[in-house]
Amino acid sequence: MNYQETLDYLYSRLPVFQNIGARAFKPGLHTTRELCNFLGDPQNHYPTIHIGGTNGKGSTSHMLAAVLQRAGYKVGLYTSPHLKDFRERIRVNGQFVTEEFIIDFISENKSNIERLSPSFFEATVAMAFSYFSKMEVDVAVIEVGMGGRLDSTNIITPELSIITNISLDHTQYLGETLEEIAAEKAGIIKPNIPVVVSEKQSDSISGLLSNAALNADAPIIYASDHYNVQKKSLRDGLLEVDVVEKETLTSIFKGLRLDLTGAYQLKNIAGVVAAIQTLRKKGWMLPDSQVREALSAVTKITGLKGRWQKLSEKPDVYCDTGHNTAGLASALEQFESVATGAQRFVVGFVGDKDITSMLQLFPSDGVFYFCQPSNLRALDARELTQLAASFGLIGRAFLNVNDALNAAIGDSNPQDTIYVGGSTFVVADIEDL
Repeated sequence: MNYQETLDYLYSRLPVFQNIGARAFKPGLHTTRELCNFLGDPQNHYPTIHIGGTNGKGSTSHMLAAVLQRAGYKVGLYTSPHLKDFRERIRVNGQFVTEEFIIDFISENKSNIERLSPSFFEATVAMAFSYFSKMEVDVAVIEVGMGGRLDSTNIITPELSIITNISLDHTQYLGETLEEIAAEKAGIIKPNIPVVVSEKQSDSISGLLSNAALNADAPIIYASDHYNVQKKSLRDGLLEVDVVEKETLTSIFKGLRLDLTGAYQLKNIAGVVAAIQTLRKKGWMLPDSQVREALSAVTKITGLKGRWQKLSEKPDVYCDTGHNTAGLASALEQFESVATGAQRFVVGFVGDKDITSMLQLFPSDGVFYFCQPSNLRALDARELTQLAASFGLIGRAFLNVNDALNAAIGDSNPQDTIYVGGSTFVVADIEDL
């Protein structure tokens, strides 16, 4: 098979969650362990950092990968889903996995794939672990797919575990309450392995995470208890912050500049700093100067896209991959802070999300362009338009994301502001991303 035929095989032979949802959900570690055992357990050949949470785990993964790479380490990075190219999921020092490796991996493991019937995600995780071993990485940063306890990535024993935050998402799989979801996220906590929690939330959630760490003899650090991240300015496309240690009131990083400028990154950066400090104590060499260089150029170093990204000006167009109530609320709060003129929204969703809660976040005086991403789980734009109207959100329906965006731009004056989002897959469909 050539590369395209190999991808077609992956997508047609293996159930893909991002396309079909629940029918592809296959919790449990047995199949991934079997695949990796056949491969010689490549996940044990290098140190790993495991990052879970509801929102922020992707940004945190890319920030830490950038820091480690700038400090001179050869860094593997596994994330999901991809936006444009399947190879985005598996990178070494910011470079996509090669087409040749994907072809060879599937060819060499086709009999085991046929025998074990893994999900698309399970096969991709095994592929990533194998590639990182072949490339002899110094460390791999591994983002959890969904939950944690039963996620395929959870066969690793990392140097450090990180949990960004707990919000309602994927409730049909992870539980209906924050506490139930927190229990699943806590499943990445390993015996004697330190865990950083970026954001201390309610007593019930922090108590659950602390108990899980206590039972595992795992040191736990709540980054928001230790560090105060203060926004100073936003200029030249960079967000400048001061990171202050709360106990001593001393600046750990004064005038730290971030190219990930979403306001929600203030919570993520506390976790990143706590992770850096924890890794330093374990002997990792991460000089301040290289931390600063890395965090000012994460998108350039790792290729990250879609996190509060400004696409164009006059009118200003922003996109964000926030795709649940908490993530979308943060993005829309920032949009409100920068918006001028008419506020226009190019919005689409997948059908298995809590869409009514998300629709209630949008301003009723906005101008809406409802669309549907090119994804099998997409909510029909006409159905979305009708549902949104019941919340006082009036707009037109478009069957294509780019048609909706072009209409919004065409209707705009130079001072207007456009937001594109609602689903990761809406952002993925933007032609000029």
